This record gives sequence, structure tokens and C-alpha cells, in this order.
Amino acid sequence: MTSTRFRPWLLVGAFSLLLFLITAATYSSLGVVIPAMVPELGWSWEHAFLGFTILGVFTGLSSWLPALLIRRIGVRGTILAGVAVMAGGLACLSRVHALPIYFLGTALCGVGFQMAALIPGTHVLSAIFKERALPFGIYFTFGALGGVAGPWMVVSVLSATHDDWRLYWALQAAVVGLVGLACAVAVGGPRWLEQAGAALDRQLDAEARAGKTPGHVYHTDHEWSVRDAVRTPQFYVLLAAYFSHLLAGISAASLTQAHLTQLGVAGAVAAGMLSLEGGMQVVARLGGGAIGDRVDPRWLLVFAQGLLVVGLLALSQATTPLLLTLYAVGVGVGFGLTVLAVSLLLLNYFGRRNNVELFSLTCLVGALSAAGPFIGGAVRDRVGSFTPAFLLFAALTAAVFVAALFMRPPGAPKARG
Repeated sequence: MTSTRFRPWLLVGAFSLLLFLITAATYSSLGVVIPAMVPELGWSWEHAFLGFTILGVFTGLSSWLPALLIRRIGVRGTILAGVAVMAGGLACLSRVHALPIYFLGTALCGVGFQMAALIPGTHVLSAIFKERALPFGIYFTFGALGGVAGPWMVVSVLSATHDDWRLYWALQAAVVGLVGLACAVAVGGPRWLEQAGAALDRQLDAEARAGKTPGHVYHTDHEWSVRDAVRTPQFYVLLAAYFSHLLAGISAASLTQAHLTQLGVAGAVAAGMLSLEGGMQVVARLGGGAIGDRVDPRWLLVFAQGLLVVGLLALSQATTPLLLTLYAVGVGVGFGLTVLAVSLLLLNYFGRRNNVELFSLTCLVGALSAAGPFIGGAVRDRVGSFTPAFLLFAALTAAVFVAALFMRPPGAPKARG
């Protein structure tokens, strides 16, 4: 009985640690390791950073794969396959000698990230927790912490090994593989998860019909099919919000240092603002997780998108301490809260049974958001400044803010004759 009571929180810990390591080993490590790889391998910076783009594109484009695998081989099999692909990608990076194996490694890391990270994690946690905001908040917070810790992990290993970046990638492959294996063991077989999820669905549907949801937070009283859900405007508002937050976050992470130094901000200050932005993501996800079952996540989404607009506008002209702070808080909190709010709203609006497919469809836009740094660079080449790009991203996010502000829960799908 005790083990049953604590098993959900054991899974929160296992999935959180895996997300932390995968995030730290990929997105927050690659950009820091590249400067050590380029001189040794004799690559151009253009080719080196193309690997970062490939990582993002393959993460987004492969989002359909975890849903397919979960339905066919279960969560345990999907995680095992995902960490094997991820470890293979990291191993490629440790053995790289030419661009093709480098691009293969980043592509495998992108696919492995999607197979082992958000989609399986949210699928399992949504099946075992009635109040999902707190476990989701903890889970996403560890992802943000991985983003903060990754660069420090690179610096620590490279300084201790005389810039042996190959060893760094090999160590990451080993650690991710071991933690992924432990996570898969903790998940167990599919039967108990299916039974727990079905029982929770019945309970939540009954409470929604009786109007007993806490804090007037909307919950659907039936499970939506994927076909019906993707016909609602609410799904596309959530899709657009997920896109806007990735567009803003990826663009800010890749362009801010160059943009702020061009505006005359000291390099150390610019780097400090990036760190502050990462810290704000952590605060936002913890705070959102604490209140997401008492306050309708739609208001969290509206608040997050509004802050993203403010942060991007501030970043476009960030030459004063006030504007720099507004950028770091706005983009950090907005980015951190949006993914939590969208995840909760997909469950609240359309139910859990087909959420893995709906969340996978939502994650597909990650491939499009990877164009943000390219757009910023193209604008910089043509007009001499990144400012118009950030203004464009702010305008797109403002449109999503307005749509979220006026969004209401979807009505029941019409019966088809």
C-alpha cells in the first residue's frame, strides 16, 4: 500500500531527472561545446551552428513518433528506444571527425529528445495524478534547471580534462543511458498505467458533470477524439501559443548575446541577463505548478503570452537596466509558464485518453520555431540590426495573446449522422 501511494512521486522524480539530463546534454550543452570543437575540426561557424538547427528541426519533426510508439510498445519501450537513440547521438558527437557524423549525431539527439522527454513524461503523469499542475510544474522545472546546469557541466568537464570535449559527450551518453534505464524500470508494464488512467478519467468526468472541479477550473466531462479536437479553434490557439513561446525562447537564447552587445551592453551583462531569464523560467514553472489546479490555466496562458510580448519589446531596445530586467523577466516567465499552461489546457479541454496524440501534434510546431534564429540573422544581414526581428516576434505573440484572452472552453462536438 505504501509503495502504491509513493509510486506516482517516484515517477515524478525519475522523469524529472531524465528531462533534466536530456535538456542539459543537448540544447544547453551544444552551443557551449561548439567553440571547443570548431578549432580542432577546422569547421566554419556556419556549419557548426547548422548542427544546432538540425537538433531543433528533428526534435520538432519527430514529435509524432513517441505517440505511435507508446500505443504500440508502451511507455517503457518508448523510453528505452528514446534513450538508446539519444545515447547513440551523443556517442556520434564523441566520435565526430567530419560533418556528416556530426549532423547525424545532432539529428539522433533531436529524435531521442522527443522520444524520451516531454511526451512520455506528460502522458504518464497525467494518468496517475488527479491534480496535475504541481507534478507538471515540478517536471517542467527540472527541464528548465537542465538548461541552467548544462553550460556549467560543460565548463566543469572541459576545465578538468583540458578541453576534452569528446569525453564530455561520451560521459553524457553513459549518464543519459543509465538514468533512462532506471526511469523505464520505474514505469513498469502498461497494464497498471492503463488501469490507473481509466479510473482517473471516470472520476474526473463524473466530477465535471457534477460541477465539482476546484476553483472553477474547467474540465471536460467526456473524452474527445483527435478528429473532433483538431476541429476546434481552441486547439489552434493552444498550438499557436506553443509556437510563439518556442519562437520567442529559441530566438532569445540564440540572438540575445549578439543583439545586446551590438546595442552597447557589456558582454558579461548580456550573459547575466540570459542566466536571469533561465532563472525566471524555473520560478514560473514552480509557481504555475503551485496554483494551476486552483486558477484556470487559461489565465496563466494569457499572463504568459502578455509577458512574452513585454519581454520581446523590451529586448528589442534593451539599453537600460529597466529594459534589460523587463526582457529577462518577461521572456523567462512567459516561456516557462506557457508550456505548463498549454499542457494543462489540452488535458482540461479534451481529456487524457487521446492527449498523447494531441500533445504530439502540438510539439510538431517546434520544427517551425527553429526558423527564429535564421530569421533574426537574415534581418540583421539586411538592415544591420536584430531589432525588427524581435518586433516581428512580439507582434505574432500579441496576436496569440488576444486569441487566448477571448478563448473559452470548447463546446461538445456535434454528432455526425
